[in-house]
Amino acid sequence: MAPASTTRFPAEVVPQAPEDPLFGLMRAYKADPSPNKVDLGIGAYRDDNAKPWILPVVKKADEILRNDPEANHEYLPIAGLASLTSKAADLLLGNSAPAVAEKRVASVQTISGTGAVHLGALFLAKFYKINGANRTVYLSNPTWANHHQIFTNVGLPIASYPYFNKETKGLDIDGMKAALAEAPDGSVILLHACAHNPTGVDPSLEQWGEIASLMKAKGHFPFFDTAYQGFASGDLDRDAGAIRLFVQMGFELVIAQSFAKNFGLYGERAGCFHYVAAPSPEAAEITTRVASQLAILQRSEISNPPLYGARIASIVLNDPALFAEWQENLRTMSGRIIDMRKKLRGKLEELGTPGQWNHITDQIGMFSFTGLSEAQVLKLRSDYHIYMTKNGRISMAGLNSRNVDYVATAVDRVVREVQ
Repeated sequence: MAPASTTRFPAEVVPQAPEDPLFGLMRAYKADPSPNKVDLGIGAYRDDNAKPWILPVVKKADEILRNDPEANHEYLPIAGLASLTSKAADLLLGNSAPAVAEKRVASVQTISGTGAVHLGALFLAKFYKINGANRTVYLSNPTWANHHQIFTNVGLPIASYPYFNKETKGLDIDGMKAALAEAPDGSVILLHACAHNPTGVDPSLEQWGEIASLMKAKGHFPFFDTAYQGFASGDLDRDAGAIRLFVQMGFELVIAQSFAKNFGLYGERAGCFHYVAAPSPEAAEITTRVASQLAILQRSEISNPPLYGARIASIVLNDPALFAEWQENLRTMSGRIIDMRKKLRGKLEELGTPGQWNHITDQIGMFSFTGLSEAQVLKLRSDYHIYMTKNGRISMAGLNSRNVDYVATAVDRVVREVQ
């Protein structure tokens, strides 16, 4: 008789997983006793006092919600809060968008952007099988680290396309277009709608047109991930420009949408997943079928999406005065980030730091790819208590008027000392 085992999950079957690098970085920062420590790793907005900022409009919406006698804690429908999902689609596609009017949009509330990407991946894994469909999902190199495991976890193969030019610290548009042209027809192409994570590098509207035309010719399927609408430039319409261009060009596509960054609802996990059908006489019927299958997938995953964050976002999106105030809040956040970019670049150039630093202000959104090497990053951490990811990505939200000169001076010294 075989000896009894204490587990069905021994180490050779279930090995210890490595710690998530970003959360490991957060842990190291919190354990550092230095009064000069600076956190440039966290992907969450901080005010000029390095504190989390509850948007004033969110406070007002919370007050409205708490005083609503009809508010309760009942389940939402499987597809979520309709007053949120409908306005979320308008936010992306534009008010009175033909796609919405023609009933070509199916929207489902999700567990923020991560849940939206996951739901989209599940849908593609189950249904993207028509003749001519290539099930490989192409991700930018680099991309948000979670993209890799979300798609591979549902059995979809992944590949990459060039995106970041290390020499110019800008977009490798030629490399990107060449890879998309070489990819098998009908491939799934994941695109960051704005404020690319981790590089902060976005195509221009003209370049988006080139990308869209190439993808149209190849029959590629666009999968947009948008986590920074309004947070990137301060302009909701501008930050949705790429998505609207593709929809206007008649693509069938999907969109993962997060309200974590632009509402500051990080822990409330408010987001949406949208399917947009291409224009056709059958478009409304196709959309209805897709919506029915998304509901089945959602039911087996989470049954019903969470209520609080969805209600907060819905209150703001459906009230013109609160919506206008939200736009001001967005301009406050994006404006501070832009100001920190200018100050960091200005100080580095004032110090005569070796290299070119225009990419700091050329890039946009929460993150900047500094171009610092891993050795330089580790030196900044050990000698100056400045924490960033090993690839040199920094969260601009971690900079403020009290530490930006300290960070710039440290970068200057390390760049000179470590090649």
